[in-house]
Amino acid sequence: MSDKFARRMGTVHRSFIREILKVTADPEIISFAGGLPNPELFPVSAMDKASREVFAEIGSSALQYSTTEGDAGLRAIIAKRYEKRGLAVDPDSILVTTGSQQILDICAKVFLDRGDKVVIERPGYLGAIQAFSFFEPEFVTVSLEDDGPNLEELEAAFKDGAKCFYAVPNFQNPSGVSYSLEKRRQVAELLDRYGVLFVEDDPYGELRFMGDDLPSVYSFCKGESLLCGSFSKIAAPGFRLGWVVAGKVVYDKLVIAKQASDLHTSTVSQAIMRRYLETNDIEAHVSLIRERYGRQREAMVEMIGRYFPEGVTITAPEGGMFLWATLPENVSAMDLFDIAIKDKVAFVPGSPFYVDGSGENTLRLNFSNSDEARIEEGIKRLGKSIATMLK
Repeated sequence: MSDKFARRMGTVHRSFIREILKVTADPEIISFAGGLPNPELFPVSAMDKASREVFAEIGSSALQYSTTEGDAGLRAIIAKRYEKRGLAVDPDSILVTTGSQQILDICAKVFLDRGDKVVIERPGYLGAIQAFSFFEPEFVTVSLEDDGPNLEELEAAFKDGAKCFYAVPNFQNPSGVSYSLEKRRQVAELLDRYGVLFVEDDPYGELRFMGDDLPSVYSFCKGESLLCGSFSKIAAPGFRLGWVVAGKVVYDKLVIAKQASDLHTSTVSQAIMRRYLETNDIEAHVSLIRERYGRQREAMVEMIGRYFPEGVTITAPEGGMFLWATLPENVSAMDLFDIAIKDKVAFVPGSPFYVDGSGENTLRLNFSNSDEARIEEGIKRLGKSIATMLK
């Protein structure tokens, strides 16, 4: 049967994180592995009310086929929210997608031929690596520093014929790193100078609980660039609603790729989300999320300082859902995972976030899906596991 599969299937593997989630199904395991929003903050009653109103008022329309571009009212609300953050966006430049993961898939279909050079951050977002890998590009990685990418490496990659640069400038997954204002300007200048397409993924930008909000890299770009967003981190991940902002020529190609993929995103999900946004204060809801995640982040940083052995370093994210830990050299996070599971705590080893297989001594920790008490107990267990490794 193996001779029946397309060649590309040999280059793409199951999501490492999704496989880990199966292991963490045991309720006794405290998991910092998944990139899950806190379900206690889901607006269940408000969504229930919005759904009942949708079915009462436009029930048959909500269950009908719809346009590929997405619900016009929902796109107008997305544009208005960008305007409040200082970015002018035409609603007709917004394509609603089935989660932000679909954006990566259709972008890959539209832009990538086999062997094209795609620049990504090191470490990079695993979902993007998986989506792009189907189209057999050549990945070129640039190091992430405390304030964004290494600019010398980035320019060298652009000079070498890169077609596009995919990045997560706000509270990056997996590292938690954010680009400084100056790095944002400099990255945009390099993109424009070398004519490299930019795909800016921003699912976490609104989840800032420290420091000042910063403009998107997209806002500084004069050349072709895309800006991706999602309702998964601020409302309801189960609805699978994302969007991408693009210029006219690129937009039309993305629409064609989406039509070939799924015709359009769920009509009923869009209708319910639109009604929820029309009848609720989403900004107040996002403020609640930021406040809770900020407390959970502080708890994790404090507990790491209390329970982790000397020699482990971490990033200090000002928002988002993750922080990144680096173990001493020659300590394997994969081996640590096996010990930690026995101690009933889980995380994601860092090496899957590196396309070259490096990062063996790194790991990602999620703080958004655990309360402070579980964070303390989980970090205490993980500290014990690390100490066992270091003996």
